[in-house]
Amino acid sequence: MKYPKIRELIEAVKSLISKPYTSGYPFKPHTPEKKFRGKPEYHKDSCVGCAACSEVCPAGCIKVIDSTDSDKPSRKLELHLDSCIFCGQCQAACITQEGIRLSDKFDLAVFDRNEAIESIEKELVLCEGCGCLVGSKDHLVWVAKKLGPLAYSGPTAYLSALKDLKLAYLKIEKPEELTRQDRVNILCPKCRREITLET
Repeated sequence: MKYPKIRELIEAVKSLISKPYTSGYPFKPHTPEKKFRGKPEYHKDSCVGCAACSEVCPAGCIKVIDSTDSDKPSRKLELHLDSCIFCGQCQAACITQEGIRLSDKFDLAVFDRNEAIESIEKELVLCEGCGCLVGSKDHLVWVAKKLGPLAYSGPTAYLSALKDLKLAYLKIEKPEELTRQDRVNILCPKCRREITLET
C-alpha cells in the first residue's frame, strides 16, 4: 500500500480550512466581469427596426419577418438566443448604438426552445405608388433627425420629420395613378424616378 506524501497531506488540510476558489453560484448570485458578453437585449425606444443587426449576425440568429399585407404593415425582429454566439456584432453594427446591447445576463438555459426567442416589432412604411417596402417608420424618423435641416431636401425625410413633430402623419395610401404632384409623397426610388422623368 502506497502512503500519501507529506505535500499531499498538507494540501488536503489546507483545502478543508480555506475558502473555495470558485464562486458560490447557484447558491449565491454571480456578478460577471465588466466586459462580459451576455444575453443581447433589444431596447424598444432606441431600436429603429433597420435590421442592421440581422445583416451582420454570423450565426444567423436574428430573423427579420416583414408582413406588408396586413392593415398595419410591420417588421418583427426575432432573436433566437439558442443559436446566439454572443459575438457582439449586432451591438457594434447598431446605427443608434442603443437599439440592441449585450447585457451581463448569462443564465439562459430553458427546456423549451421557443422560450429562447425574443422579439421586437416596428411599424413599416410602404411606397404610396407601388406598395413596396420603403423602411420602418422609426428608421425614417431617425434619419430625418440625423440629417437635421437637410431632411427638408427630400420628401421622404421631410414627411418623416413632420410626423415626428406631430404636424403630419405618414399616410400609406395607393393613388389610382401617379402624377407629377405625387413627387411630394413617400415613394420608392423606382416610382419617384418614373413620375419625375416620364410625367
